[in-house]
Amino acid sequence: MNYLFNSKLLRRYFWVSPLFILLIIVLVYGWALRGLKVDFVLLQSSFPYITDFISRLFPPDFTVLDVAVKALIETVQMSLWGTTIGAILSLPIAVASASNVAPGWLRSLANLLQNAVRSVPSIILGLIFVAATGLGAPAGTLALGIYTIGYLAKFYQQAIEAVDPRSLESLKVTGASKLQIAQYGILPQVLPLGLGYTFWMFEYNIRAASVLGVVGAGGIGFQLKSYIDGFEYTKATTMMLVLLVVVTVIDAFSSQLRRRLDSM
Repeated sequence: MNYLFNSKLLRRYFWVSPLFILLIIVLVYGWALRGLKVDFVLLQSSFPYITDFISRLFPPDFTVLDVAVKALIETVQMSLWGTTIGAILSLPIAVASASNVAPGWLRSLANLLQNAVRSVPSIILGLIFVAATGLGAPAGTLALGIYTIGYLAKFYQQAIEAVDPRSLESLKVTGASKLQIAQYGILPQVLPLGLGYTFWMFEYNIRAASVLGVVGAGGIGFQLKSYIDGFEYTKATTMMLVLLVVVTVIDAFSSQLRRRLDSM
C-alpha cells in the first residue's frame, strides 16, 4: 500500500525536479549577469565603433602575402615541435594519473602537476620563456610544449582509464607480464584515441601560437601584432586570412584522420 502511495506521489510531482533544476539554472545565470555589470545602453552605442574598426580591415593588402606565408610556416613549426614535446612529456604523467594503473599517492601528485600546468595561461608561459631565451620562435615552442602538457596529459589519462578491464583481466589469467598487458591490452585501445587527441592539440596550438606572438614569442602572431600596433589593419587582415585558410585545411585533414583512427 505504501509502495502504491509513493508511486502515485512521485508521478504527481515528477515535474518538480526539472522545474527546480531550471530555476537553479536561471538564478545562476542571473547572478553571473549581475556580476558582469553589463551596460546595455553603452553596448548599443558602441556598435558604430565596432563597424568602423572592421571597415578599416578591408580590403586585405596582399603585398605582404610572402611575409604572411613565412610567418605561418614558422607558426606551424612551433606548433609541431611544441605539440611533440608536450605529447612526450604528457605520456608518463598520464600513466601516473590513471586510476586503473597508478597507486593513489602517485595519482595525487600527477594530478596536482596537471592542475598546476593548466592554471598557468599560455601567454604567461610565453613571457617566462621570452625572458629566458629572448624574443622569437624558441620561446614560443617551449611555451607551447608546457601548455600542451596540461591538456594532453588529461586526455591521455582519460583514454587509459577508459580501457576495457575485461581484456586486462583475461591477459592476467593467461599469465601475461605487466609489459605484455601494457603492449597487448592497454596500447591497442589507447593508441587511436591518443593520436586523435594529439592531432587536435596540434591544430589548437597553431591558433595558440598566434596568441603567443603578442608577447614576442615568434610566429604569425608577432607579425599580426606589429601591423595592428602600426595601424596597418589591411596587412593584419592578410595575416588573419592566411591563418584562417591553414587552420581550415588542417582541421579538415585532422578530422578525416581522427575518423579513421576511431574506426580502428
